Amino acid sequence: MEAPRVEPVRNVAIVSSAGAGKTSLSEALLYVSGAIPTLGSVPHGTTVSDFEPEELHHHSSASTSLLHYRWGTITINLLDPPGALSLLGEPLAALRAVDAVIIVLNGQAGVRTELARVWARIHALALPCLVFVNGLDREGVSFPEALEVCRKQLDCPPVPMTLPLNPGPGIDAVLDVRRGTLIRSGPASPKADQLPIPPELEGLYRDARKQLIEAVAESDEQLLEAYVGQGDLSHEDLLRGLRADVLTRQFLPVYAGSAIRNVGVWSIADAIETLLPSPEERAAGHPFEGRHPETGEVGVRKGNATEPFSAYVFKTLIDPFVGRLSYCRVVSGTVQADTTVFNATRHVREKLGHFYAVLGKRHTAVSAARAGEIIAIGKLKDTQAGDTLCQESDPICYPGLDLPRPVLSFAIDAKSKAEIDKVSLGLHKLIEEDPTLAFVRNADTKEMVLSGLGQLHIDLALEKLHRKFGADVTLHTPKIPYRETIKTAAQAQGKYKKQTGGHGQYGDCWLELTPLPRGEGFVFESRVVGGAIPRNFIPAIEKGVVEAMHEGVLSGFPVVDVRVAVYDGSYHVVDSSEMSFKIAGSMAFKKAMESAHPVLLEPMMTVEIDVPTDAVGAVMGDLNARRGRILSVRANDHAEQITALVPLAEMLKYAPALNAMTGGRGSYVMDFARYEEVPRELAGKLIEQHKADRQAVAAH
Repeated sequence: MEAPRVEPVRNVAIVSSAGAGKTSLSEALLYVSGAIPTLGSVPHGTTVSDFEPEELHHHSSASTSLLHYRWGTITINLLDPPGALSLLGEPLAALRAVDAVIIVLNGQAGVRTELARVWARIHALALPCLVFVNGLDREGVSFPEALEVCRKQLDCPPVPMTLPLNPGPGIDAVLDVRRGTLIRSGPASPKADQLPIPPELEGLYRDARKQLIEAVAESDEQLLEAYVGQGDLSHEDLLRGLRADVLTRQFLPVYAGSAIRNVGVWSIADAIETLLPSPEERAAGHPFEGRHPETGEVGVRKGNATEPFSAYVFKTLIDPFVGRLSYCRVVSGTVQADTTVFNATRHVREKLGHFYAVLGKRHTAVSAARAGEIIAIGKLKDTQAGDTLCQESDPICYPGLDLPRPVLSFAIDAKSKAEIDKVSLGLHKLIEEDPTLAFVRNADTKEMVLSGLGQLHIDLALEKLHRKFGADVTLHTPKIPYRETIKTAAQAQGKYKKQTGGHGQYGDCWLELTPLPRGEGFVFESRVVGGAIPRNFIPAIEKGVVEAMHEGVLSGFPVVDVRVAVYDGSYHVVDSSEMSFKIAGSMAFKKAMESAHPVLLEPMMTVEIDVPTDAVGAVMGDLNARRGRILSVRANDHAEQITALVPLAEMLKYAPALNAMTGGRGSYVMDFARYEEVPRELAGKLIEQHKADRQAVAAH
């Protein structure tokens, strides 16, 4: 039987938990392919993937790198995203651009939260996977334990494709089960020696090959018949069955080795070519589905070069030398540089700049791109990550990026007034690069608030802000946007009378305040009869009330959920004016509110927390201590999802607390739910604190 035809492109993402050696494996793959002359090191800051100053400083990836290289006749586009939980948006975005994934496991660490969440997205996208168990040059790292991790934590049967020989500091070879060879290699040379299997390893090889062939034959009746009849499978049949099983995710092919020692790397490089699908093979079973940007009609692209052009932008990078770069997966068709296309997401035409093939920070100009390729496009004006570019005469819009929302927020102050504009401009540019950051000016608290997925995420953003835009900020806990309201009805008169040399000022009105249901806001009405107040002065009274509502009588917070009715008053034919009635309305509102039992309101958040089962008790107890109310607990595979209503004031520093309770395995999202009354004892403390703060500000 003829071996399947190999297509010329492979698009692969390498993912892992932080510190598992993902970037080291990327470096080793470049090394064995001949793309780089020497093997770089993460600790020494010499890898191709990690080139940003922040990455060199932290000795870890902070942004997705695109690595374009050749393996034989095949072009490989390798995406190397960060592994840290705080940077989860990067690998999730990268998965949208690839046809397959390599998961790097550290035999000791298992599957941590960040990798579990990436695995869930891999599963949802049905992406074919290979596993590389790294770090087998270290003492205590066990390949069998890593296989068990795949079985239990990834819930997918593992099948060893290579076996490590002499794991530990002296490791220098793996036994390649599919090829039936011993492959010896090391860091001093990119070449690997393929040797016959020694007699003493024949038993180990036979057992592993039997496991592999049985796994392949189980999913194909024709192969099963051949195996039963012959007791083995030919090289061609085994390869065909393996490719089919990888594409349909029947099991996880697992490779062993050490990236920093360049052991086992040749086998995984060969597997990228021989086992992982080409873009067209992947699209044949999972075509790209989108919608017409005007009609909403579903459209499909099968990923070949003869279809109308379409492409998906999965990342934006602001390069200090090249400028703005958009990393783009060409889904269908062919496109030339400097062509005008249609951005179906934003409904605008976009002139494409130069095209680049990317290897870390090296950019090689190319003139065109075809279906299946990943390129960087220079200087797109309106296009953001998650946008679809397409042929205007046959448009299609693919779904946007589904990224985690920020959970940790800090108020930020520019270190000098001269830097305020630079801070704002810089952060908006950084959000173009990383949509999981958020930056807003809070209209209630008058603060600039920066939000991210964790402390590392925020720290990296501020380091980039300093380096790229020359702006520095200080961080502090953001203020809570409290509100004030009333509990009972009250009435009061506002009378403003002022005599000057010429015309005086005279305004007199009676207001009635009544509470509204929570969330109703503000209602103003006039019940004046008999011309006690001329109609043309009523809007001025309302304006005075609205201005008075900006600062309540308890602590100066905005007033909400109040109905205000003007029902009586008096005026002076000469001295009355809109200004005098505006002041009278403000005076009457403040007087009435003081006697209407004003109370403080706080924002309540609906919080959804995913926690491992063994931490549910601790998390629920902590939520109760934070004045939270548990709404539901729902089992979800090996974890549980707790939904609770919790005051925002208690959630400002929740991310590190949840990490501590769950060993980094928990995660959460929250949304504003509603305002609720602050408990009396706490309200008293808050009111006193805000009075002290305002006095301190006034003193300065």
